[in-house]
Amino acid sequence: MSSDARAAIETLIFSYAERLDLGDLDGVGQLFADSTYGPAGVAEPLRGAQAVTEIMQASIQLYDGIPRTKHVTSNLIIEIDGERARARSYFTVFQSAGEVSLQPIVQGRYHDTFEQEGGNWCFSARVVFMDAIGDVSRHLKFDPSDFVAD
Repeated sequence: MSSDARAAIETLIFSYAERLDLGDLDGVGQLFADSTYGPAGVAEPLRGAQAVTEIMQASIQLYDGIPRTKHVTSNLIIEIDGERARARSYFTVFQSAGEVSLQPIVQGRYHDTFEQEGGNWCFSARVVFMDAIGDVSRHLKFDPSDFVAD
């Protein structure tokens, strides 16, 4: 496995968390410009930057422009096959908002696929598995319990 390819894919995965935590919802959408994004089990995942940006704007609560979260991505496994790659990772989201002290609010897994286009790696799909959900009332504008993995 090329260390350059691995580093580029890691950067994409970690950029998602960084952009989301900074409240850069347009930047999150741009990561999925030519790909699909959605929770596991959804019949029709979102496709493209605009759709992902719009769902982020409709779903994420911001406080002075940021969600007051830290998305921690771990247990990263990357498998590269030529100009395609797959990755699996865990995520834990921590939040401190309002009168609530720092706490984990959701944990789950990402299953990602990537393609190399013009020498650059990009997402081709992200499937989000939410394995456990805590108090997300200060983070999300909807109840995600329908998306908990079985």
